Amino acid sequence: MGKTIAEKIFAAHLRDRISDETMVLDIDVVLCHEITTPIAIMDLIEKGKDQVFDPSRIKAVIDHVSPPKDSKTATQAKILRDWARRHRIKDFFDIGANGVCHAIFPEKGFIRPGNTVIMGDSHTCTHGAFGAFAAGVGTTDLEVGIYKGVCSFRTPRTMKISLTGALPQGTTAKDVILAIIGRIGVNGATDRVIEFVGPVVDSMSMAARMTLCNMAIEAGGTCSICPPDRTTATYLWPFIQDQYASIDEAVADFAQWQADPDARYESEMTIDVSDLEPQVTFDYKPDQVKGVTEMAGTPVDQVYIGSCTNGRIEDLREAAVILKGRRIADSLRGIVVPATTEIYRQALAEGLLTTFLDSGFCVMNPSCGACLGMSAGVLAEGEVCASTTNRNFNGRMGKGGMVHLMSPLTAAATAVVGTIADPRPFLS
Repeated sequence: MGKTIAEKIFAAHLRDRISDETMVLDIDVVLCHEITTPIAIMDLIEKGKDQVFDPSRIKAVIDHVSPPKDSKTATQAKILRDWARRHRIKDFFDIGANGVCHAIFPEKGFIRPGNTVIMGDSHTCTHGAFGAFAAGVGTTDLEVGIYKGVCSFRTPRTMKISLTGALPQGTTAKDVILAIIGRIGVNGATDRVIEFVGPVVDSMSMAARMTLCNMAIEAGGTCSICPPDRTTATYLWPFIQDQYASIDEAVADFAQWQADPDARYESEMTIDVSDLEPQVTFDYKPDQVKGVTEMAGTPVDQVYIGSCTNGRIEDLREAAVILKGRRIADSLRGIVVPATTEIYRQALAEGLLTTFLDSGFCVMNPSCGACLGMSAGVLAEGEVCASTTNRNFNGRMGKGGMVHLMSPLTAAATAVVGTIADPRPFLS
């Protein structure tokens, strides 16, 4: 019987089989940031096991509160910084060279097709865009991963989602994933791997695939995976050109991580996106989604463009198309957070930051910022934010605040109009 992508990755990394349902895998890459990793570090120190399995396969960044906002977050950053130095972790990205973990690690070429990746962060599923099995884990699993380079997982059960048709103007990968979550619900992929396939996925850039995979966790998914192809190889080419004679050779090699034609899936779903309109969440769960035409006119106090979901250069370019030559409404404030230092530099060189500033946006340094309600745009009680982030739980961006999730295009249109607005008229 053929295998899904996840089944192939599991078979290639199998260290031990605890039971029919539990496998121990060798881990290729352990990702770390200053919020969850210090807990694991301190526990390892307490147990007398302050070691790392391979410093070259551990990558670390300070990203959630950057620079620190208080003594507690400064201490967290210090623990991670000191640990990285102590263990000679070369790929450590401190303030000034940092960025949101799920943007900077792919940007550095650390994730490859067929990899196993763990991190103490739920949106680690983002890295499945490269054909990797990437999962967020708890502190104990992170500790074992850091110490021994292994992690246990349940035998993967995969749901296949085929995306057909063609995305209409004004709709993006963010609208696709919001529509999927709205359809299957926040528990629709619990303990499952989502394999995204079809012509829409094939035509997506790596940035769009990362956005698509990023929010699988909002449907409960352990991981989401896109088949690695020429787009993947082209993105990775600056990092793999010493390993392959040509991109064609890389594409041929990556094909080993595509599902077999007779792979068996737990469930399959086909969604035609041809008539999809821009999507917006309307309450406190990411599966509470409506078309933008139903949400148009909803008052907003703040527009936030950034995060590991939509803070990449492509996202800033899309928003800037609408903001160019326009001012944001006097009734709201706009905040934009380039996801990494490199993206900040690119946006500066392309004049995008000037466009944001001219329109009335506040431009922040790379960080997770307000996404998780820790800094750089936290809401006051009763305030409403139109946001390109990935989570809208009650209190996520500040106690008593409401977050409406949407694409950068819809966020930019909302900023100009002053209430939730359809971006399509701005693009015609």
